[in-house]
Amino acid sequence: MNIREDLERREREILSPFAAYSAETKGRDRDDKKCDIRLDYQRDRDRILHSKSFRRLKDKTQVFLTPEGDHYRTRLTHTLEVAQNARTIARALCLNEELTEAIALGHDLGHTPFGHAGERALDLICPFGFCHSDQSVRTVEVLEKSGQGLNLTYEVRDGIKNHQTSGYPSTLEGKIVRFSDKIAYMHHDMDDAVRAGILTEADIPSEISTIAGETTASRLDFFIHDLVSESYNQNDIKLSETAAETMQKLRAFMFEYVYQNKEAKREEKKAEALIETLYNHYLQNISLIPYDIRKLLEEGESNETIVCDYLSAMTDRFAIAQYQEIFVPKSWII
Repeated sequence: MNIREDLERREREILSPFAAYSAETKGRDRDDKKCDIRLDYQRDRDRILHSKSFRRLKDKTQVFLTPEGDHYRTRLTHTLEVAQNARTIARALCLNEELTEAIALGHDLGHTPFGHAGERALDLICPFGFCHSDQSVRTVEVLEKSGQGLNLTYEVRDGIKNHQTSGYPSTLEGKIVRFSDKIAYMHHDMDDAVRAGILTEADIPSEISTIAGETTASRLDFFIHDLVSESYNQNDIKLSETAAETMQKLRAFMFEYVYQNKEAKREEKKAEALIETLYNHYLQNISLIPYDIRKLLEEGESNETIVCDYLSAMTDRFAIAQYQEIFVPKSWII
């Protein structure tokens, strides 16, 4: 008995005709014997969940750099919230939950330490630029498992690459994650900002709260329900015009009062300077980079790319420790 084949038949019976069926994946870059009990997208989800880059997300900044308090989001908890929202939407639309979850769990694997401050620093200093969605794909294709990569399916890699606003995922499941990422970060970042005393619920403009709700939970519920309602039995994932406009207003509000708030971001210039300093140091001392990454030079990769690979994989804590080890003088001990 082949359980996987039975599950593939069930997908055809249960899922929407617009879903990405596991049996119809475009496949992997390298031949990989199929599992007899797990579907291909299940295997991708499991590979991501067990990867080192996934575990490192727990010590990477979401919005607030190294916050004092146990309840602020990290890049890991952000990823889990994206995955949960995305699965809720995929199930309601009878789309492929496992593909959706795999994309969601992998979408930020290549994110830098110190959140978007670290990303800005690398993008400015590296001559090739830097984008965390591209780096997430590079992480699963090249860097994981000591250079072997995770050998994920095309659909998962496509969804990871195109999860940002400018992206165009090839599957509806990828489009769900693209929306779920925005819905998640705007709402949990607002929750963290309230916790930090940066703003209060009363600060939210009435043109937003009147439509989407007066609490984080009610706004989350509003956007998810609207997305499901507008996309049901459609070969697209979309918000209503009213919800889309409200989301844009909420995003603009968050940028003004949180993402560009001087109090919330007062440490980011230090983080950017730290990343730039480490980048220049490792570029001049390439031999200090672990061989698992450095060996890619033998395959024609540039020094700049290798340095970005190493720095983007660091957690906040490890990057600070490396900086202190290299640049901060130590007391003389006899």
